[in-house]
Amino acid sequence: MKTRSYKIEKGYPHPPGATCDEEGVNFSIYSEHADYVELLLFDKHDDLEPVLVLSTNRVEELTRPGKVESTVETSKGIETSKGIETSQEIETAEAPGIALNKTFHFWHVYIRGLKPGVHYAYRIGGPFDPSEGYRFDGGKVLIDPYSRGNNKTLWNREKACVSGDNLSTSMRSVVIDPSGYGWGNNSHITAEKVYEMPGIGEMLFGKNRLQKLNETIIYELHVGGFTRSPSSGVKAPGTFSGIIEKIPYLKELGITAVELMPVFDFDDTISPEGKRHYWGYDPICFFAPHSGYCKNPERGDHTKEFRDMVKALHKAGIEVILDVVFNHTAEGDHLGPFFSFKGIDNSIYYHLEPDRQYYSNYSGCGNTVNCNHPIPQKLIVDSLKYWTEEMDVDGFRFDQGSILSLDTDGKVMKYPPVIWQIELDDSLGYIKVIAEAWDAAALNQVGYFPGPRWAEWNGYYRDEIRRFVRGDPGLVGRVASRIAGSPDLYQSESRLPINSVNFVTCHDGFTLNDLVSYNYKHNEANGENNRDGTDNNLSWNCGVEGETEDPEIEALRERQIKNFTSILLLSVGVPMISMGDEVRRTQKGNNNAYCQDNETGWFDWDFVEINRDMFRFWKMMIDFRKRHTTILRPRYFTGKENERGLKDISWHGCKLNSPGWDDPYARALSFTMGEPGDEEDIHVMMNMYWGPLEFEIPGLRERNWYRTVDTFLPSPQDIAGAGEEVQVNGNSYPVQGRSIVVLISK
Repeated sequence: MKTRSYKIEKGYPHPPGATCDEEGVNFSIYSEHADYVELLLFDKHDDLEPVLVLSTNRVEELTRPGKVESTVETSKGIETSKGIETSQEIETAEAPGIALNKTFHFWHVYIRGLKPGVHYAYRIGGPFDPSEGYRFDGGKVLIDPYSRGNNKTLWNREKACVSGDNLSTSMRSVVIDPSGYGWGNNSHITAEKVYEMPGIGEMLFGKNRLQKLNETIIYELHVGGFTRSPSSGVKAPGTFSGIIEKIPYLKELGITAVELMPVFDFDDTISPEGKRHYWGYDPICFFAPHSGYCKNPERGDHTKEFRDMVKALHKAGIEVILDVVFNHTAEGDHLGPFFSFKGIDNSIYYHLEPDRQYYSNYSGCGNTVNCNHPIPQKLIVDSLKYWTEEMDVDGFRFDQGSILSLDTDGKVMKYPPVIWQIELDDSLGYIKVIAEAWDAAALNQVGYFPGPRWAEWNGYYRDEIRRFVRGDPGLVGRVASRIAGSPDLYQSESRLPINSVNFVTCHDGFTLNDLVSYNYKHNEANGENNRDGTDNNLSWNCGVEGETEDPEIEALRERQIKNFTSILLLSVGVPMISMGDEVRRTQKGNNNAYCQDNETGWFDWDFVEINRDMFRFWKMMIDFRKRHTTILRPRYFTGKENERGLKDISWHGCKLNSPGWDDPYARALSFTMGEPGDEEDIHVMMNMYWGPLEFEIPGLRERNWYRTVDTFLPSPQDIAGAGEEVQVNGNSYPVQGRSIVVLISK
C-alpha cells in the first residue's frame, strides 16, 4: 500500500470542535480541570480499536516554539464518508512524543492531510472527586460537544454508567465539512413578508425568507413518528427524507411552518423493559442531527440529509422551526452514563447541589445544564448560529426555556446572559424564538421573556380554552382575553399578540381526539403502573371512556374537536397544531407517549381518508384565517370603529354588548370583529351550554350576514368556502348546544 505521512501540528483553540480546511482538520475541546486529553481516530464507525491515539499534556502555548509538528504513519487507511482512503499510515500505538498545545483551557491539535468522514472521540483524564464536582474517568470514550454527526452503532448505555474502559461500546463523532452544500435560491418568501413591529421601524430585521410571525401557522411534528408507520408509504420511513415525501400533504393542509420535535442527536437506547426514548428530549449533542433520522449515518451524511429536507420545505414555502433542548442532557444524574459533559468537565457544564456529587434537577430529567456559565452559554449560542447559518433553519422553540434564566446557583436572573445574547446577537436577530416558559420545578415565566421577538407557548390559553369547551362556567372574561391575544399577559410589557403561541394540544398530553374521548390517562403501556403523565388533563369524554360506536357520542366528539379548531384559528396570536389532530390521531388515552415508538406514537396515514371530513374542516378553517386580516393583526385591538360602525372588536353574550364578564354561570360568549374598508366583518357565537341558545346579531349598514361555519351541522354543511356562504336573515341566530357559529358580512 502506498503511504504518506500525516503532519501533527499544534492547532488552534477556536473554533471548538472538528474544523476542516483544504489542508486538514483542527480539533479543539474545552476542559478547565483536565490533566490530559487523548484524541482517538477510527478507520470505520464500528472499529473496536482506534488507528491513532494522540495524547496531550499541560504544555502551554507560550513555552513551545511557534510551530510544533510531528509526523506519524499508519498501516491502515482511514476511510472517508465516500469510501476513499485518505492519506496515510499512522502507527496504531500512541505517539507519546507529540506535544499538542493547550491554550487557556482549550486543548487543540491540527492534523494536516486528514479528510472529512473520519470517526473520532476523546478520552480525558483528571481528578475524580465527586464531592467537588469532578468526575473525570480516563477510561471513558467521549463524543465531541461540537460534533456535527455521531454514530451509535456500538453504543451501550449500561457500560457507560460504570467506571472504566468502554472503548468497544462507545459512541463516535464524525468529522463533517459543512461547506459546499448547494442551497440554490432558498429564499421562498419575499422581503415584504418580514413581520412589522410597531415602534421600532417598518420591519424587524431583514432576512428575506421569514414570514410575518402573525401570519405563521405552526404544525408540531415528530420526524420519526410522522412517517414511520407502514401506512405512510414513503421510501425511507422515519427519516428527514420521509418528510420530503409528505410535503404535498402539509401544503394541502395549509400550515406555514413545521416545528420539529428534537432533532439534536439523542440517546434512544432501548431499556431492559423494552422502552425507547422516542420523543428525543434526551440530547447527547447540540450540533449533530439525530443519526436515527438519517438514511446513511455511517457515511457521515447527517448534515446533507437534514439540509435536503430544509431545502425542500423552503421550496414549498414552509419554514422550519426546531424544538431545542439545552436545559439537560442524556447523561442523567449521578448514576447516569459518561459520554460527554460529565467526562469533559462535569463541574463546568452542570448545575450541582451544595453537596456537589449530586445534580440539581430543575429539568426533571436528572441534570440541568449550567446555561449561564460562559462555556455552556457559548456552546448554546454557537449551536443556534450553526443551525441558523449552516443548516438554514428559521427559528427555535426552547424546551423548558425558563431554565435559561437561571444563574450558576440556580436562581432566576433579571438579565440572564444567554437569553439576552440570543435577543441581541446580530446573526440571530432575524430568527423566530419561542419559549416553553416553564420547567419541571414549577417555575412559570409566561410573559417574562424580553424583547419583541420572544414568543411563548401560552399555557394559560391551553388550559382556559379546554375548560371553556368542556363546559366549565364563569370563564368568558378569560376566554375573551385569550382570543384577543392575551393582553393581560403581554400588553403591559409593551409586547404584542404575536408573543402568544396559542395551542390546545401538543406532543405532551392528550391528542385532540383523546381530549374529547377520555376523562383519565391510560399510560399502562409505559410500564410505570399509570403513575406517569399528568392527571390534570381538563378533558371530557363526552359520555363514554375511550372508543365507542355510539353515533351520538361520536357526533358530539366531532363537534367538540371542531369547536377547539374554530377557537384556535379565530384567535389573535400564533396558532400551533399538533401532528395528526386534523385527522383525529389517537394515542388510546396515553398522555405521555415519550417511549412509544410504535403505533401509539406514530401518525396513522389511514386516518387521512377515514377522517377526510375532519381534515377538510381544518383545511378550510386555516384558509379562512389566512383570508381575514383582523385575525392576523400584529397589534392589540383598540376599539376603533370602521365605516359600518363596528369596532375592531366588541364582546357580547346572547344579548349584544352584554358579555357577562361577572356571571359565574356563563357558558356563552360572542364577539364581532369589524374589518376596515371593504373587507369582511366577522361575528362569532360560541355556546358551550348543553342546550340551544338564541344569540342576537349586530345590525349592519348596507351589508348582510352570511354563515360560513356552524359546527353543529354535518360535513360539508359545517363550513363553507369563499363564495359559498349561506345568507342569514333576522336579528338573531339559534346556536345549538356545544356549538360555534361564524358569520361574515357582505
